[in-house]
Amino acid sequence: MKKASVIYLLLLCVSLPAQTILTVSDKEGWTTSQLSQYVGKQVKLADEWYITNNYGGYRISPRRLYSPTNQVLPGSAEYSSLLSMNQSGSVVLSGVSGYHRMGERLRDGVVNVTSTGSMTLVSGTWIGNTREDILAGYDVVAIDKRGKHSLLVCAANLEYYLVENLGTGYGPDSQSEHEAQRRKVSQALAKIGADIYGFVEIEMGQSALKELAADLTKATGRTYTYVDDGTTANGSYTKAGYVYCVQTVNTYGDLRWNSTGVKYRKTMQCFEEKSTGERFVLSVNHFKAKSGYGSGDNADKGDGQSTYNGDRVREAQSLLTEYESFRYFIGDEDFLVMGDLNAYAKEDPIRILTDYGMTDLHRYYHKDSSYSYTYYGEAGYLDHALATATMLPQVTGMTAYHINSDERDSYTYDKSDDGTMFRYSDHDPILVGLNLSKAGVSMEAEIVSRADILFADGYLSVDNAAGGYVRVYDMQGREMMERKIESETYTLPTSDWKAGIYVIHVYANGEVKHRKLIIDN
Repeated sequence: MKKASVIYLLLLCVSLPAQTILTVSDKEGWTTSQLSQYVGKQVKLADEWYITNNYGGYRISPRRLYSPTNQVLPGSAEYSSLLSMNQSGSVVLSGVSGYHRMGERLRDGVVNVTSTGSMTLVSGTWIGNTREDILAGYDVVAIDKRGKHSLLVCAANLEYYLVENLGTGYGPDSQSEHEAQRRKVSQALAKIGADIYGFVEIEMGQSALKELAADLTKATGRTYTYVDDGTTANGSYTKAGYVYCVQTVNTYGDLRWNSTGVKYRKTMQCFEEKSTGERFVLSVNHFKAKSGYGSGDNADKGDGQSTYNGDRVREAQSLLTEYESFRYFIGDEDFLVMGDLNAYAKEDPIRILTDYGMTDLHRYYHKDSSYSYTYYGEAGYLDHALATATMLPQVTGMTAYHINSDERDSYTYDKSDDGTMFRYSDHDPILVGLNLSKAGVSMEAEIVSRADILFADGYLSVDNAAGGYVRVYDMQGREMMERKIESETYTLPTSDWKAGIYVIHVYANGEVKHRKLIIDN
């Protein structure tokens, strides 16, 4: 009997078919068309696959999908390519039990491939970016990447935090909804425990700021107050506002408003750290939204920047003009710009700021992986943190705390009073660690190789600027061309350029270099 049993078991093992393994060699270029050979089969996913969308059902992909203009220049060939790949870069996954956030990954997944656009889950393990991970707290390692922070600054879009003007069609419609919103927001802010908060989409007047300062004081045991800007509540209109911990910082000088474009949504306030006496200017902003129908330079040009890009460009320019005035008055060039700028990283308004010399902290610390907002499954950051050259050495790190953008919309306060902090807004809060001092913190790992611009034999040559871009202007300031710099040595032919004077701008690593080229044919 023993021999028979052994023989039977051996035969059984031999007769089992080999499991089909689905391996993705090029995750960035993968599209659903590559599933055609697996249709009708059960396969094991050799790679970890991301949940890219959880609205209604679930969609998964071997890569996280990013908003095209967060990665590449608007309207460029790369933009069109990335847009196309995103549209065919994820597949519907059915048979999923429980609730899962965008960004969670399926490990050791076994699925039935039912078509090139759909799979059914058989088994697997969900890891990463779970609610349990997020409840453990924000990424302190990212905040303290270049030394331990002494101050923590948080910028947060509160998605219409209203106290007095309920039932206007924006924000809470009733007192019970407001209390549900308050529980979510206050719980999240206490979890973060920042020294300074900069809010956008918070009600005009002082009642909303006063309420959140009181909630933070009660929850943390530290004393918080707010900057009284003298405005009064006016319908559902929102503003930018500040709440801060009086044990760690003081305000220095008066609040400054910038009324270009949408009023009450661009502010500057200087803060002074009590322990060191060091000061910096924090600018909290909420630029014009992409929604609606614009005309002229506010029309949607189909390049990924949507409507009202012209207004957002003017807001960015006015922010720098205001800063030039404010820094002279304050006597300090340390400048940190935060808030919802309603533009992704590579769009014109942000490049206005980086062309000026400000450093995009998202990209500085996290390259292309950073995000604070998701739209139709595409992740990117509308919520920014940018620092001037003198401010940058005093930034210890930054991160987005993903308590909102990866959550399903059904967990907002007006749909699910679940008692958690999750999905208090559609934007994630942005956290920046600071160590204020004249010397700043060590930057030995962040050495930047400056670009070299040369002209020879009918070519413009740019060295040491890979990942940046070059713009060419005529002497009237009109942009003649723009090219992404793909390699460490980049050449652009000039032999067919007309006679004239050209200004060359090269932007890379938060720096800008200018050269003048005279062509005399």
